[in-house]
Amino acid sequence: MNRSFASIRSPRTIALVGKYHSLEIAESLRRLAEYLHERGVSVFIERETSEHIGRIVDLSRWVTCGFNDIGAHADVAIVLGGDGTMLNAARRLARYCVPLVGVNQGRLGFMTDIARDDMLTCMDDLLDGRFIQENRMLLAAEVVRGGKEIASNMALNDVVVDKGAIGRMIEFELFIDGEFIYNLRSDGLIVSTPTGSTAYSMSAGGPIMHPTLGGIGLVPLCPHALTNRPIIVPDNADIELRVVNADDPRVHFDGQVTLDLARDDCVRLRRSEHKICFLHPPGYSYFAMLRQKLHWSERPKGP
Repeated sequence: MNRSFASIRSPRTIALVGKYHSLEIAESLRRLAEYLHERGVSVFIERETSEHIGRIVDLSRWVTCGFNDIGAHADVAIVLGGDGTMLNAARRLARYCVPLVGVNQGRLGFMTDIARDDMLTCMDDLLDGRFIQENRMLLAAEVVRGGKEIASNMALNDVVVDKGAIGRMIEFELFIDGEFIYNLRSDGLIVSTPTGSTAYSMSAGGPIMHPTLGGIGLVPLCPHALTNRPIIVPDNADIELRVVNADDPRVHFDGQVTLDLARDDCVRLRRSEHKICFLHPPGYSYFAMLRQKLHWSERPKGP
């Protein structure tokens, strides 16, 4: 399902998705719903958001629905929260091609780039078609056991295979496009999209990739052999991790969905057929965001 250019440039139905258990987000969501309604926009409130936030503020005036209905009917979804809230919404709405707008109510907010204080001012630019579109890739992953698929999921940031709670390292084999690359003993491996390069991957020493770059990052976690370095492979690569030896192996999707693995399991990854469309306010710059979030513009302290 593809959204028409007109529906993105002049959205008439907007869904609101919020982080739960937050008085600030509840109040922001209520104000935003009222403002959009005054501008003649049909407002949907995501069901779980309504169930939690509705205990704090009155949301009974608005239509409540699940992600499937949002995918079928909404022109745009506005996410109020931090990057974690955005990641969840992205995975749930990716197959519907609903563009996402992020209002930062968290801490860092690499993907939620509208400040809470600027929220209503930015809505005029959104409704008048002045937001900038940017497509981001996702990873599609499947877990295979005994030749049969036992689970599948998508990830906007990363898929991580790690040793789990047990202290011993995990050992697995890495294949790219069917070719054996290396045998890795480590705490795990991060398979990151460009969007996820500023998340767990960056903390583990991986490179920052521009979000429109066509590449996938492979970042070892505390490898036993220091020659196992982060690498970037083309985004059309088929990646396979085969668990050779581990006591408590697990796979994590965006750090939010976890599945227990077993010895000889395979985790297969590729670029998803779906994309996420982010809508940014006028003047948005990825590098300006990095300068702000990573404090690149600060002068060194000293005499």
